Amino acid sequence: MDRLMVSVSGVRGTVGGTLTPEVACRFACAFGTMLVRNRRGRRGKRPTVVLGRDTRPSGPMLRNAVAAGLLASGVNVVDLGVVTTPGAALMTARLRADGGAVITASHNPAEYNGMKFLQSTGTGLAADQAGRLAEIRSSGEFFLADTERLGVETTNSDTHRLHVQAVCRAVDCRAVVRRRFKVVLDSVNGAGCAVTPMLLKRLGCRVAHLNAQPHGRFAHPPEPIEPNLKGLCAAVRRHKAAAGFAQDADADRLAIVDENGRFIGEEYTLALAAAFVLRHRKGKLAANMVTSRMIDDIARSADCRVVRAPTGEANVVAAMRKHKCIMGGEGGGGVIEPKVVPVRDSLVAIAYVLQYLAETGKSLSELVAEIPRYVMMKTKFPCPPGAAAGVIAAAQRAFASRAGARFDASDGLRIDLPEGWVCARASNTEPIMRIIAEAADAESAGRLVAEVRRVADSVIAGS
Repeated sequence: MDRLMVSVSGVRGTVGGTLTPEVACRFACAFGTMLVRNRRGRRGKRPTVVLGRDTRPSGPMLRNAVAAGLLASGVNVVDLGVVTTPGAALMTARLRADGGAVITASHNPAEYNGMKFLQSTGTGLAADQAGRLAEIRSSGEFFLADTERLGVETTNSDTHRLHVQAVCRAVDCRAVVRRRFKVVLDSVNGAGCAVTPMLLKRLGCRVAHLNAQPHGRFAHPPEPIEPNLKGLCAAVRRHKAAAGFAQDADADRLAIVDENGRFIGEEYTLALAAAFVLRHRKGKLAANMVTSRMIDDIARSADCRVVRAPTGEANVVAAMRKHKCIMGGEGGGGVIEPKVVPVRDSLVAIAYVLQYLAETGKSLSELVAEIPRYVMMKTKFPCPPGAAAGVIAAAQRAFASRAGARFDASDGLRIDLPEGWVCARASNTEPIMRIIAEAADAESAGRLVAEVRRVADSVIAGS
């Protein structure tokens, strides 16, 4: 099932399939048109967009198409080259641009690429903005500048340096440097290849760098989950490292391997970062609906609480702003520290985990053991367009009579039960549906997943 995915998480599709240079150029024209319309009635310079990309081989092609669409709309373009998504977000705000665009498909497989459009603050587009962008793109009613008003393209090579500086201001670098940690880093041949070693050097780490060439021909699938990180686990054991860090292709997500070479689970990235932050400052945290309840336990132990938001980075950031949260993120390895940049940032996550190790003197496995443990199970499957709503409605009917059942339909359907919770939702980034459950033991979590999957299969078979 090959279709173009358009959501608050951006635009993603298969290269040469649903995502072509023409498609990319039309979205860029739509984004440029939005920005030009927003500036109507104001005097001054034309809008500016910061443009970056990850290392995928299709990146230069799509970068050129996006740049062409923006320039044609009378928008100036600042080309950052190959940078991380958080790096592009940081530069969007630093350069006081009207918006940003990143050519990336994040953790998606190599056959995908995509575009993520950013607000002037560096955050992703809000739901209403994403909807307006899609409408302009569909209508084809673009503003196209004449010769005198075409945009101008310039370049900027400061992203990595400024990103590292921003992260280092958020941590006690001296405390980390004194420990001289040995770490293994897997950048999966992506955008983190250059900037992450720069950060680790500033933090005094001795680094074994796997998949360090930024050519975008991924050594393994870029999603930082356990089946894809066997090499990292083995390298941590071989090098007797304190930790192993795995990034995705645009380096906004981070997974962690402990000193024993054990993949601890991507949910622990945010949990560890939250535990570290709450040692130093108190306040509300934000997470999406399918983030592990570990973060709730951590917040509760510090007399704080967690605000839940629909899945999607922009939704979590909106909740953080509304509730004045000090930090937030998503359980798939995403840490959002607004003091650095208001998007997921693997560099922040790395720095916080290292300082947590440094100031406690404990190992990663010891820090993990202090966090209440749950079992989370996930499955995904192809879902025909339009079928997700039927699955959600049928699941709610199926669980309606269960004692203690509570329902939240703000993001697919989350069902809270005495034994745990289960969520069914359509993906923002792939033509699939996901079922995620969490409970105290594997049997209970697996049973919840199986119950919802049976409902989904029945609905899809009849659609």
